[in-house]
Order: sequence, then structure tokens, then C-alpha cells
Amino acid sequence: MQIILLDKVVNLGNLGDIVKVKDGYARNFLIPQGRARRATEAAKAAFEAKRAELEKAAAAKLAECQALGEKLGGTTIKLTQKAGVDGRLFGSVTNADIAEELVKNGYKVVKSQIRMPLGAIKTVSDSTVAVALHTDVVVDITVSVYGETA
Repeated sequence: MQIILLDKVVNLGNLGDIVKVKDGYARNFLIPQGRARRATEAAKAAFEAKRAELEKAAAAKLAECQALGEKLGGTTIKLTQKAGVDGRLFGSVTNADIAEELVKNGYKVVKSQIRMPLGAIKTVSDSTVAVALHTDVVVDITVSVYGETA
């Protein structure tokens, strides 16, 4: 299926690109999220008419994410979890826990933006976690996990 991208999509293309993707990816993910439209002649004409407006909105969103990234970059958050004497946690620290703590600290983040390449944190330690605010804005934060004896 050919689609017109209404937003920048990682590993696919930029705003306004006409790309061919699998039908299920377009119908189930890109179109419902408002990131693409079917590439019909009417849709192409409508997109060209609204191109400047969409580019302006995308630039504003990028600027907002860059400003948040400047504030968030290098931030350290502290979490306390129950742990054993050997430093292993009873449970783990997940992206939901980190996002919840960032929201408490006044940052507008959702758990799907937290990237944990090594998986959940299962020990008392300091870890570096990436926060993807936008496809072009990824900042690193430090998560300090402290143990609390049961």
C-alpha cells in the first residue's frame, strides 16, 4: 500500500514522502495514529494544499521537544525499591516507574518514550537510560536505584 507520511517516521521517511509499506502496518498503526494517509490522487492534492501548515506544526513540535530535552538532559532521578542484602531488588525498576518519577518532577513524558536497552533494572545501582522525546531528540538521564531493606 502506498501512503503519504504526515510526520517523520523512523526508518521510513520524512513529512510528505510517499512510501510503500505493508497493508497491515499502514492500516493498523500509521493511519490510526494520524501519521499517514493513503496515497490517492485526492489525498495527494489535499496534502499539497496543507503542506506548509503541517511543516510548521512539525517544526513547532520539534522545537518544544528540543526545549524539554535541554531541561531533561543530564537529570538524575532517585528511586527506592525493596532489596536484599546482596543488592538485588525484589522486583525491578521499569520504564513505567521512571516515567512516573519524571512526571512527579514536572517533566511531560510517557512510558513509551523511555528506552531501556538492557531491560529492567534489577540491582541497586546507577544506570543510564535514554528518553526519546521526538524522533530527532533523544537525551540520557541517570537513574539511581537505592535499596530499602524489608
